Amino acid sequence: MRPPVSVPAWMEIRGPVREALAAGSPVVALESTVIAHGLPHPYNIELALDMERILTSYGVTPATIGMLGGRACIGLTPAEIEHLAAASGIRKLSRRDMAIAIAQGLDGATTVAGTLLLAHLAGMRVFCTGGIGGVHRSHAFDVSGDLPALAETPMIVVCAGAKAILDLPATREWLETHAVPVLGYNTDEFPAFFTPRSGLTVDAVVRSPAEVARIALRHWETGMRSAVLVAVPPPAEEMLAPEAAEAAISQALAEAEERGVRGWELTPFVLDRLVEITAGASLRANLALLRNNAHVAAQIAKQISRGGI
Repeated sequence: MRPPVSVPAWMEIRGPVREALAAGSPVVALESTVIAHGLPHPYNIELALDMERILTSYGVTPATIGMLGGRACIGLTPAEIEHLAAASGIRKLSRRDMAIAIAQGLDGATTVAGTLLLAHLAGMRVFCTGGIGGVHRSHAFDVSGDLPALAETPMIVVCAGAKAILDLPATREWLETHAVPVLGYNTDEFPAFFTPRSGLTVDAVVRSPAEVARIALRHWETGMRSAVLVAVPPPAEEMLAPEAAEAAISQALAEAEERGVRGWELTPFVLDRLVEITAGASLRANLALLRNNAHVAAQIAKQISRGGI
């Protein structure tokens, strides 16, 4: 048994998650922005519950994280997931927004950065998401809060690379500069979210969950405080053709520019338009890669709970 984690009064670690952490059993953190802002209803609810079921099937405790009434909840119930999926006015919470939501008693869905903050405070080591944020195209000054969070939070982050709507070379360079190791899970290229190939290299190719766990543990033993990014290609049966994906992204970004869509509204707008432009293919790819990432994250979490053995 591990000693209980001391958490602030505004955070509640729910029973199953608290018990698993205390026992040293595998736990995987899940974000809630994908539920509230990333996927259309009812796919968002189905996906969130599917990811939890996948983790549970491996004997891993899922910890979907969100903010309810200014209280950070680590391990949302199905009813709470449905609330975040269907309610209006759910705030998108990155790290900078956390204190505002707590002090003002808001409901909010956590981004990659926000989830990393809360999951780390709760004592977790593995986080599963779809794609990380990064440097935006044509706006080099517009850098997602996900990137500094990755540079400062010692967790394993399983993803399908960065969202393809971003400037992937600039994002990859940012990760290198800030000492975030990028591991390609059975791939030698940084995935481009909807497609497996970006033309960008990874820092190492890993072939097993045990190899990921060993690298992460040695990384933190050197004194590094950055995350270890595990980049998993999307499933071949649902991935988009690179040319088709890029054409759709260019069209959606051009429309966003014409309408003046910027800031935190840009990504949800572009992802919604991609669903329409691709006749649902981008949505199917998104759902498939999220489920696939959950399978990988579960296996890595089991290795981490065993000390990387």
